Amino acid sequence: MERGLSPNTLAAYRADLTALERWLDSHDGDLTAANRGDLLSFMASRIEAGARPRSTARQLSSFRRFYRYLVREGSLREDPTAQIAMPKVGRSLPRSLTEEEVEALLAAPAVGDPLGHRDRTMLEVLYATGLRVSELVNLKLSAVNLNQGVIRIVGKGDRERLIPLARKPCSGCSSSCRARASRSCSSGRPTTCSRRGAATV
Repeated sequence: MERGLSPNTLAAYRADLTALERWLDSHDGDLTAANRGDLLSFMASRIEAGARPRSTARQLSSFRRFYRYLVREGSLREDPTAQIAMPKVGRSLPRSLTEEEVEALLAAPAVGDPLGHRDRTMLEVLYATGLRVSELVNLKLSAVNLNQGVIRIVGKGDRERLIPLARKPCSGCSSSCRARASRSCSSGRPTTCSRRGAATV
């Protein structure tokens, strides 16, 4: 919460700590009394079970945040993760879509239906701006400036950024806004709401 992490990241960290706590309980250990050897044994068991380096690195990051917090608060004298090296995670290059694949993706929604038109607009905005799906789903009408062609996004760590919006997505957003206005939707609701007004992907 102090670092402004997203709910999904917090949930992942919580799940990592819960998994460690259960493993320690089964080995007569305790979460707040774990040492470097305990953590290495837990990580080794996860790797033997098929965990990938990226998953192990994320778990270690969760543990570091937790134990550093305990040290800062005076609950622990030493951080058991201090001498544990982060696993090496290779970077894989993303596979880009071909022009035909992009056209097929954008043509998939049935634009004659209001939800289909919404879906087409969402895909165009994603493709044109590179927004995260979570950012698009929670996008408010008040954050979309069609006159200037920009979207205001508050991302990780409460950092705000302005993203240019191309003409075609702008047109789709404008149509979606008019449709929402006809249904008396509030500007505080997500722009990607369903027929019932709930946020939806």
